[in-house]
Amino acid sequence: MTTHEILNNVDHQDLRILTERSAELGDNVMCAQLMPQEFRDAQNDYPIFFHQDSSSGKYLPYAMFGLQEDENLFLEGKNWDATYIPFLVEKGPFLIGIQQKSNDEQEMVITVDVDHPRISRTEGEPLFLPQGGNTKYVERMSHVLNAIREGSVETEAFVDALLKYNLLESFKLDIELDNGARHSLQGFHTINEEKLVGLDGDVLAELSAKFFLPAAYMVVASLSNIRKLIARKNRRL
Repeated sequence: MTTHEILNNVDHQDLRILTERSAELGDNVMCAQLMPQEFRDAQNDYPIFFHQDSSSGKYLPYAMFGLQEDENLFLEGKNWDATYIPFLVEKGPFLIGIQQKSNDEQEMVITVDVDHPRISRTEGEPLFLPQGGNTKYVERMSHVLNAIREGSVETEAFVDALLKYNLLESFKLDIELDNGARHSLQGFHTINEEKLVGLDGDVLAELSAKFFLPAAYMVVASLSNIRKLIARKNRRL
């Protein structure tokens, strides 16, 4: 159940956010969507794949944390063992909402899910200062939410470019663990490196000018993290 309310310093003065990482707080997820501006940091830790959304049909980039549903191999106790946590994980119970103003204009506001497991009234990061101002934590959440909003537009343009030049290809991964157990990952796509390298100069210049070319190579580079993910899985057997 979710109950989103517009964040304000009257109704939510005493709200706090639990910032530790755990399965109980919703972090036991196999993957999370990424924005292209996150690729540089994310590719140090995670494989980056694309998955086609069943409702919209759009291809979206994801960072992979596990090899099966409800598995995050980066969770260790109350810590997330990686150098970077994606925006869509970090945002926790917050979303950007639209508020209708009296003059028929709309404005963006931050909403909070007051039923989210990270919500507390006794421990965690406070949202507001005693005199009512925003804490640094809320300012950070505002930055994260704006980055997600802007990144959604960039994601669509980036994927459109990949599709335009036929750079996405389906990807299947068959894994055998040290104990003999097998996992098969299907339904994901990656960037065809051979086609990427073979693009002509004008296309490369176009992709580079939009920062799409570096982003594409970061996706390709991230695939080396598959071995690290399998190693994490084997250590837990």
